[in-house]
Amino acid sequence: MTIQDVRLLLCSVLLILFGSQQATCAPLFGYVEMRQPNLSAVGQWTKVRHRHYVEDFKPGALSLKAWSTYLEKISQLSAEKQLVAVNAFANKHPYTLDISNYGVEDYWAIVKEFLQNNGDCEDYAITKFYSLRELGFANSQLRIVVLQDTNLRVAHAVLAVFKDNDIVILDNQVDQILSHTDIKHYTPIYSVNEDGWWLHLPPM
Repeated sequence: MTIQDVRLLLCSVLLILFGSQQATCAPLFGYVEMRQPNLSAVGQWTKVRHRHYVEDFKPGALSLKAWSTYLEKISQLSAEKQLVAVNAFANKHPYTLDISNYGVEDYWAIVKEFLQNNGDCEDYAITKFYSLRELGFANSQLRIVVLQDTNLRVAHAVLAVFKDNDIVILDNQVDQILSHTDIKHYTPIYSVNEDGWWLHLPPM
């Protein structure tokens, strides 16, 4: 039996045990994913979702005006060029640890906070997520992915975009947008979008 045969068998077992609504077998970075029932389990993301719609559209913030102006400027570009532009727009901001910005080890910033204060990996991903949502990308196309970088041996976060039978990765560590199949050193742990979250299980 080949490794591929074992993976297919594992997927079949998961589909039988958990149903097709929970287990998916053609997922991110080649891992099995299982949809979870309650977004409240990912508290930082739940707070960001609420705060984004309450605070990121209040008038007066110059950073948000610049953000809106930029999104309007690129709104007529092709989807591929929008991905490149959004990735570059966020990645030009310096990487800054949460402890320096907010005095805590882990804080998920809304767009306004990231544009004003810069941020760390999940803050880049959040700003890219909501930038693409404003440009018309569907929620179902987007996932913020929390993962392990096995090269650096640290936790990391990226934005995954499901598009044209592929999943491409917007990453603050590199300016190039790559297919998830071309990245070998990321181990996904969980992913989120506005109406769901998924655990990722290693293939056998």
